[in-house]
Amino acid sequence: MTNHFHHAHLFASNLDQSLVFYRDWFGGEVVLDMELAGARNVFMKIGRGRLHFYDQPPKNALRGPVHHLGMQVENLEELVEKMKAAGVPFRKPIADFGFWKYVMAPAPDGVLLELFEIDVMQIPPELRDYFF
Repeated sequence: MTNHFHHAHLFASNLDQSLVFYRDWFGGEVVLDMELAGARNVFMKIGRGRLHFYDQPPKNALRGPVHHLGMQVENLEELVEKMKAAGVPFRKPIADFGFWKYVMAPAPDGVLLELFEIDVMQIPPELRDYFF
């Protein structure tokens, strides 16, 4: 695997309405619907692309409904150390949820990135195609 753009994570003022919109107009398929970080999160596959949703209205006027862009990477720890050495500020350490580790990182122009790595040995089989 190489590093690649994986998803955009959006705020949804009306999550069910958003899911119906992307399902009906673009063939979106809900892959995961779970509580995470204090909010309902839904992962949706649309063709070869992906959208993730928070069940809450936008919080940041600068970013509007876009919370972050998800970048799936190889060797998350090494990348974070290199970025820190280059002066990229990280406010929190890497969070580890077993098959999924992530950290949030700032990018130019106020863009927030989720850098994440999936452990192929621990991922639930039903999510393998979603991440690989």
